[in-house]
Amino acid sequence: MSLSLTQGEIHPTAIVEAGAKIGAGVKIGPFCTVGPEVILHDGVQVFANVSIAGRTEIGPNSRIFPFASVGHPPQDLKYEGEPSRLVIGANCTIRENATINPGTRGGGMLTSIGDNCLLMASTHVAHDCIVGNNVIIANFGGLAGHCVTGDFVTIGGMVVVHQFVRIGSHAFIGAHSMVDSDVIPYGMAVGNRARLAGLNLVGLKRRKFEREDIHTLRAAYRMIFSSEGTLRERVDDAADLFKGHGLVQDVVNFIATSSERSICMPRNGNHED
Repeated sequence: MSLSLTQGEIHPTAIVEAGAKIGAGVKIGPFCTVGPEVILHDGVQVFANVSIAGRTEIGPNSRIFPFASVGHPPQDLKYEGEPSRLVIGANCTIRENATINPGTRGGGMLTSIGDNCLLMASTHVAHDCIVGNNVIIANFGGLAGHCVTGDFVTIGGMVVVHQFVRIGSHAFIGAHSMVDSDVIPYGMAVGNRARLAGLNLVGLKRRKFEREDIHTLRAAYRMIFSSEGTLRERVDDAADLFKGHGLVQDVVNFIATSSERSICMPRNGNHED
């Protein structure tokens, strides 16, 4: 793909600085600003009053709605102007007043958002976050620095996620939750502080997971979050008993991976699913 300043459709009131790379079919609306190191791939649409700065790259056919702030310096007092990056994938929708910051030296120099993501109005993705594909963050939801989400994660409205938290693929976070511990893949968490409330069964069914696989995952969930023995022992037992079952092994591997945060646990008993 050839990128140049002349290929796009740019409103006369927009300011696109020299050096910016604009793909074919890009539309930049009135009163937008685009910095000199920004890359907008083919088909990107930037509506009115959007500001895109820094070393920001936005994938094909993504849309950014009014008053979003994308790629400006992170809200981290340790940031010293290092040449960190922000990369947003294809077919993403970034709604009004969203803020997305690039990485920092202390976190790998990169904030990354995958393909087909929806960031609703007034959402925030902080420095050094790694966001998977097909992720939805509802209105006023926010990820603090260094968070990692897997694919197909759904985060409800007004959710706050603590820095360094991991949220596994296909997990669901209920509205108004404050999440300060890691949420397993396929899990559902809710509350302040958020606790596991079972598996994300609605999401699993909507994404056409096999009924037998869901039943197996539920059995493993009950084992892992029972009250007998230690968590490590129960995880090891599940790994052995459900060897070869992909969904269960996703959960086992997630828990076994070292993290800055503890694992989100059920509040009472082992399951509510």
